[in-house]
Amino acid sequence: MRTSRFFRPRTVVSAHCDLPCGVYDPAQARIEAESVKAIAEKYQASTDPEFRTRALIIKEQRSELVKHHLWVLWTDYFKAPHFEKYPRLNGLFNEATKLAGAGGAKGSADPAVAEQLLGKIEEISKIFWETKQA
Repeated sequence: MRTSRFFRPRTVVSAHCDLPCGVYDPAQARIEAESVKAIAEKYQASTDPEFRTRALIIKEQRSELVKHHLWVLWTDYFKAPHFEKYPRLNGLFNEATKLAGAGGAKGSADPAVAEQLLGKIEEISKIFWETKQA
């Protein structure tokens, strides 16, 4: 018997990621974005330079986590049929990740920018939950 035939899979499966846990939720991105907004508000209210420096560092870290959680949803959960049914979905993810990035909440201490990010995440969340019920 040839070894290659022995190791060939007998069943082919499909999954959203390397380990199909099925645990996806836009709430992870939303919670981090809420943290970004709260930090921006505290930053604006403070005059303490050390506090403001720490706030900026933490806000940037949280913004990066927002991007990470959005990317996981975008690349691992949502598939071609979702993008066909919801043609605005790619644009929403693009806008949201940019709002979380250097040109958005990561690079700004304006709570209004974080609020815009939360709005995009909410739009993504609505679509996500529609797909979970389908």
